[in-house]
Amino acid sequence: MNSFHGSNETVTGGTSHAGAILVVEDDAPLRDAMCATLSLGGYDTVGVSDAKQALDAVQSNDISLVLSDVQMPVMDGHTLMAALHKQLADLPVVLLTAYGSIEKAVEAMRLGAADYLVKPFEGEVLLELASRFVRGDVARGSDGVIAEDELTKQSLRLAERVAVSDATVMISGESGTGKEVFARHIHDHSPRSESPFIAINCAAIPESMLESILFGYEKGAFTGAYRSRAGKFEQANGGTLLLDEISEMDISLQAKLLRVLQEREVERLGGSTAIPLDVRVLATTNRNLSEEVSLGRFREDLFYRLNVFPLSLPSLRERTKDIMPLVNHFCQVFQASHEPVVVDSEATLLLESHSWPGNVRELENVVHRAVILMSGNKISAQELSFESSGQELAAVKVNVVPEPDDGASLENDLKAQEQQSILNALRAEKGNRQGAAMRLGISPRTLRYKLAKYKKEGLHLPELASM
Repeated sequence: MNSFHGSNETVTGGTSHAGAILVVEDDAPLRDAMCATLSLGGYDTVGVSDAKQALDAVQSNDISLVLSDVQMPVMDGHTLMAALHKQLADLPVVLLTAYGSIEKAVEAMRLGAADYLVKPFEGEVLLELASRFVRGDVARGSDGVIAEDELTKQSLRLAERVAVSDATVMISGESGTGKEVFARHIHDHSPRSESPFIAINCAAIPESMLESILFGYEKGAFTGAYRSRAGKFEQANGGTLLLDEISEMDISLQAKLLRVLQEREVERLGGSTAIPLDVRVLATTNRNLSEEVSLGRFREDLFYRLNVFPLSLPSLRERTKDIMPLVNHFCQVFQASHEPVVVDSEATLLLESHSWPGNVRELENVVHRAVILMSGNKISAQELSFESSGQELAAVKVNVVPEPDDGASLENDLKAQEQQSILNALRAEKGNRQGAAMRLGISPRTLRYKLAKYKKEGLHLPELASM
């Protein structure tokens, strides 16, 4: 594991060959934790404590992405973003903001931020965001998808057959089964492979922002729209647009999406010119959309528009032959050195017999923790800890000695912090989700998504009042 010493320390790790990720955060433990997680994920990182150091770092390092806190002394994140864009107009800047600052995040996106993260966030969210902006850093096998089990191979063959067409594909499956990986695989094997692949998570973006991000807007379209901006449909023109977790989209926005898909053209918010589109659309869902239609939560006409070619992915517990190849892959990703990681027979048995309710994403977390805890290059049963509830980890061996908190276990700490913030808000509002969402500064839809996830993980929730 890498060690972290000062606020201006460059941290190198993994298999990265692209530019480094610059982390600008005046909270030293959080900064070091973010750098550690990114480094274990295969990215080179540069950590600094303020905007002045950030501007210097961009001059002296090859930077491909900037992650900056909003609230900083002397120069805040918005001002830093403007200064960076004067130097490097195409450098993506992602702003980190706390609950209660959503309006500023919306403003930042409209002023040119590539994206934003709401604190607290999970380590996997940080790595997923990095993967969207820093391409080619983390190896995923020679062809992107690891498929040793026959069920996975069947899904892969279907994906490759539909890839050569321009058909819209609806990829369904439990959370964590690898739906986005299959979507990327379809794009990579399509005639559009040299064109953009744009993904947008419909569950992670507040309703107030999703429409403008999807369709774009003209200068003056709303307060804070100081310049025109292309939406995701325009950005994907000629290529592929992935609508991730489409079932979480508000039904009023579904009607506008349907029109764009039918007409194959889009009008920016505040605009009057129709922009022709040549976009292949893929969508994913972890829900049964037929049931959502029958319950009135998803438009039937949009369902048939998206469900041209349904592709259902099996859960990890149904494709057990993929488990150890995935374990070996994640060991390569998270191991700081190039020395191969060995998984002993007892650990292998435990990994292959676990039910994996969180699927590949849960497996990735387990392997990540094991690599952090292992001695040398060997993973034994005592390094394996499985998620038994939303807040606790069940260690296989009781004699595992906890490591001192050096900030490297960001995904555990931040996940617990996020859960605690949400639980505290629910208790304060006596279980009223509308009030809790307002207290947290997030949309009710985002809160519903989080609560459904926690419930699935087995977390005990306070008695909830209606929205």
